[in-house]
Amino acid sequence: MAHPSQLGFQDAASPVMEELLHFHDHALMIVFLISTLVLYIIVAMVTTKLTNKFILDSQEIEIIWTVLPAVILILIALPSLRILYLMDEINDPHLTVKAMGHQWYWSYEYTDYEALGFDSYMIPTQDLAPGQFRLLEADHRMVVPVESPIRMLVSAEDVLHSWAVPALGVKMDAIPGRLNQTAFISSRPGVYYGQCSEICGANHSFMPIVVETVPLWYFESWSSLMLEDA
Repeated sequence: MAHPSQLGFQDAASPVMEELLHFHDHALMIVFLISTLVLYIIVAMVTTKLTNKFILDSQEIEIIWTVLPAVILILIALPSLRILYLMDEINDPHLTVKAMGHQWYWSYEYTDYEALGFDSYMIPTQDLAPGQFRLLEADHRMVVPVESPIRMLVSAEDVLHSWAVPALGVKMDAIPGRLNQTAFISSRPGVYYGQCSEICGANHSFMPIVVETVPLWYFESWSSLMLEDA
């Protein structure tokens, strides 16, 4: 999760998020080089007293500053489109989880099971245990197996919400009357935090998302216990 004074993204916990981080660094380096070149040209034009008559009217220069930006845009667009299709790809998911947004909590349904579902509410500040995070902890975590393709079905019952977990590279709008679909694969076991990312009302800040990725044997034990309690 994020740390105080952190300037960059959270550490990636899924292959898609790793690709997004690489693309961010790739695009940022291009922006840095362009900014450095423009700053140098501005400083040179302001400080020098000399004028080059061949630069004032040069067709070659105009060709360069027309073609070069087009090449740069292609270098940014191609990796961007590749990641866009990767994020939209869902290959043989091992588990499907339906997340429903409410005012103001999330409910989860494991559609591969007959009666596995629960509501997830934020833990109030006064009830937090030592080491838990304020405004981020939920009483019931969404538990999924690690290194398994997970399909998320996201919708809402009342107003617009958005199911987002930055470390997993997942963000999907929850729209009433519409069932949106996304997918992720967790690279390692852990607990990953997110929040509703669509302004949905007075308690928008109080409906956190907690995803716990565990080994498959642990998930099977957890699901058996949840089904027994149900």
